[in-house]
Amino acid sequence: MSSVYETEPWGVANQETFLNMVICLSTRLSIDDLLVVIQQTEKLIGREKTEKWKSRTMDIDILFFNQEVSSSNELKVPHPWLHLRRFVLVPLHEINPDLIHPVLKKSISQLLDECIDKLNVTLFEKQIIIR
Repeated sequence: MSSVYETEPWGVANQETFLNMVICLSTRLSIDDLLVVIQQTEKLIGREKTEKWKSRTMDIDILFFNQEVSSSNELKVPHPWLHLRRFVLVPLHEINPDLIHPVLKKSISQLLDECIDKLNVTLFEKQIIIR
């Protein structure tokens, strides 16, 4: 689990900052079943569909699923924009800088070095307890 990072809004300006983090987990679920569980969790927490890139209670994305490459109407893995977003790459780099992107064939370190996104991503100072 990465640290929590406070980040400037990506995609739509004039919003409050966001909190972002990355976790790595092991599951016996298929990628499709994992997506269902994630969507149910977001709904349980109170997420409602809003405009794209607008503030929301919770947004959980599947960035990678092993080294699989998958594309459907519901889900694209690896996440198609992760290499363009510092708010994803910084916490991902914290927990696995050597992870190789299965499509781009570059490490997370390389992707972070090459990322053209220059929005601020800083450690969030307040303690967050995840249960």
